[in-house]
Amino acid sequence: MFQNNFRHLPSVTDVLAAPPLREAATVHAHERIVEAIRAELDGLRERLREGAAVEEQAGAEAVAARVAIHLERDHLPKLRLVINATGVVLHTNLGRAPMADEAARAAYEAARGYLNLELDLETGKRSARQDAVRDWICRLTGAESATAVNNCAAATVIVLRALCQGKEVIVSRGQLIEIGGSFRIPEIMAVSGAVLREVGTTNITRLADYENALGPNTGALLRVHTSNYRVSGFTKSVSLADLVALGKKHNVPVIDDVGSGALVDFARFGLNGEPLPRESIAAGADVTLFSGDKLLGGPQAGIIAGGKEWIQKIEKDPLMRAFRLDKMTLAALEATLRLYLNESRALHEVPVLAMLSTPLSELRERAQALAARLQATPGLKAAAREDAAYVGGGSLPDQAMPTWIVEVEADGVSEEELARRLRTGEPAVMGRLQGGKLLLDVRTIFVEQEPALLKAVIDAAVFRRIYEPRP
Repeated sequence: MFQNNFRHLPSVTDVLAAPPLREAATVHAHERIVEAIRAELDGLRERLREGAAVEEQAGAEAVAARVAIHLERDHLPKLRLVINATGVVLHTNLGRAPMADEAARAAYEAARGYLNLELDLETGKRSARQDAVRDWICRLTGAESATAVNNCAAATVIVLRALCQGKEVIVSRGQLIEIGGSFRIPEIMAVSGAVLREVGTTNITRLADYENALGPNTGALLRVHTSNYRVSGFTKSVSLADLVALGKKHNVPVIDDVGSGALVDFARFGLNGEPLPRESIAAGADVTLFSGDKLLGGPQAGIIAGGKEWIQKIEKDPLMRAFRLDKMTLAALEATLRLYLNESRALHEVPVLAMLSTPLSELRERAQALAARLQATPGLKAAAREDAAYVGGGSLPDQAMPTWIVEVEADGVSEEELARRLRTGEPAVMGRLQGGKLLLDVRTIFVEQEPALLKAVIDAAVFRRIYEPRP
């Protein structure tokens, strides 16, 4: 303990001049550094008052080193890259679909410069920003026209508002879904100004239920794909073809919300039941809605495809300006859609499709190689085994995919603590906990991320001090 208490604490000037803070001065404002130094010195003074021995911690260089660490931690961005080791391909909390490199480059180039967002380069006159994606959506779905807004909930709102405001929209009670964030179809419909008309029951809705509900104030027939749950057993629903025939008979438009936006048949991956927008258009739906950032594998967007007259009405709605896509999203969406013009290229370059199509044998080899590397580290136990995972993002909820995982245990560290250290490390790693072990699913880990993942796990298990919470 100091003979003369506070006199031996370094001055702010001495700490500022210490080597650990020289680099910090190039990153942080002078005022912020001084504030952090004073906070650190105040902490030492408080410990001295309590009678603690702080000699080894009170040197100018030691104080500067701690201040540098605190400044670095406090300066970390809130949004950080995460290695997704959960096995959930469309992890909503991790941003859903990772975009293709070409889409990411397109967004980057759009962000850093100018582009013809609303300019026809041929005529030199103003154009519509939707033209950037309209033609590609039409080619891929067979629709007469198309547009896009900032997510599928917005697409639902603006379609119902533009086509059905003040009118009844007939929908099966079994399709009154709730999507993420507690947004429900009845609430979305209320916001749009349309009037909900429920028909049928939770498990059974017949064509006659729709027909009996038709009246002079009917604005549309709505079908909603129950993408995030399934009703099985004693059930009956109306096919889109029958709903379209009923709509044509009574001159009422049919709106089809197909959900996750699969532009390829996912049955090839052993995943069944996900509707295709092209099939919806071919069946005669007047307007079809789907997401851009789920099974499509692009940026967040709500895509609206259908008849030209309906799309024109939607784009004339005042809400269109509030819901429109920015230039970066449009550029990324266009790049993603263009990849699908060559399906084999899309299967290779769109990460969602690439992850889902990775052979189980390749996943096994990768998991076994990672487990061997981790097992060779003192203090770590690791083993590879087969497991099951889900697509996520409200898609295909009842269909598990076979996968391979690495089970990890660290001596003297609980699975919860190991998971916390990985989440808060650099890079951040998100796994899943099961049976008292941390699981790392290789299906959602990019090959190029494996070296960083190995280092992160070893650091979390062995070099524990760097993961200690800040006091």
